[in-house]
Formats: sequence, C-alpha cells, structure tokens
Amino acid sequence: MALRPRDHVPLTTAVLSVLALALVFGAVTRSIPTTYVPDPGPAVLASIPHLNAALSLAAVATISLGWRAIRRGDVDRHRTFMAASTVLFAAFLAGYLWRLTLVGTASFPGPERYYLYVYLPVLAVHILLAIVCIPLVFYALVSALTRPIAAIPETNHRRIGRLAAPLWIVSFAMGVAVYAMLYHAF
Repeated sequence: MALRPRDHVPLTTAVLSVLALALVFGAVTRSIPTTYVPDPGPAVLASIPHLNAALSLAAVATISLGWRAIRRGDVDRHRTFMAASTVLFAAFLAGYLWRLTLVGTASFPGPERYYLYVYLPVLAVHILLAIVCIPLVFYALVSALTRPIAAIPETNHRRIGRLAAPLWIVSFAMGVAVYAMLYHAF
C-alpha cells in the first residue's frame, strides 16, 4: 500500500506543519546549532529584516490578487498568484530562520509603555496568526497540488482557503507592523 499525500492530506498537513513549526521554535529558542548555518556577515544579516518586510508586502499583494482571481473564477491566475505567495513565504521564512538562528530575536528599541501596550499585543496576534496559518496554508497547498484542477472542488481546499487567505494577509501585515516598530518607529 502506497502512502500518497493525495490520500492523506490531513496527515501530510500535520507532518509538514510540525516540521515547519519545529524549525521556527528551534530557531527562536536558539536550539539550532549555528555551525549548521553559514554566516553571511553582518551586512547581509542586517539587511534580512528589510528584505523580509518587502517580501511580506509582496505576499500581501499576491494573496489578495489570488483571492480576487478565484472569486472571479480565474483559476489560472489564482494558481499563479498563490504559487507566487508560496515562493514569497518560503523566501521570507528562509531569511527569517537564517537571521534568527545566527542573531536571535530583535530587541524592542522604544519606550516601555509602547512595548507593553502596542508592540507586544501586535506581536502576539501576529505570532498566533502565523501559527494558525501554517496548517491552513499547508492543507490548501497539499490539496491543490495533489489533484487535477477539476477535482479540487471535491476537497476542502475552497473552505480552508477562504479562512487561510485573510488570516495569512493579516499575519503578513502585522509582521510588517512589527518590523516598522522595531526598525523605523523608534
């Protein structure tokens, strides 16, 4: 009996989600040995947050355009925009994990009252949405990539996508807000 992702979308989603979240939490807790990660130097590491903010804004645009395309019935444009969103997210995540593993988390440079009443709540919601989005996005991707277009309506892709897309947009947007507070507002 072959174990095909197409026949086990929830299981495949769970495995991919656990692996992705383990990587993120491993990087956040500094559990990934830095010897496994090449050090590109301080200039590249310093540029990653700015690049990631641009990738996030681009992802907000591509997710929005993909959502709009499918609402208009344009499956090909939807697939193109969602594929672009996935690539943007993968690039973002690679840069984020790379920097996080080598440098750690960024310290909030502003006043404590902004830290407690603005930054932390925005960061908390961003993190929560990012965690929730991982399995939703993986489910939508796995269900879409393992079936022909004509068979996708038979899956939960549409239902999950309707939930995943707006949450993914808000998560990316809040990530940009966190970036702005860390690197520009103060």
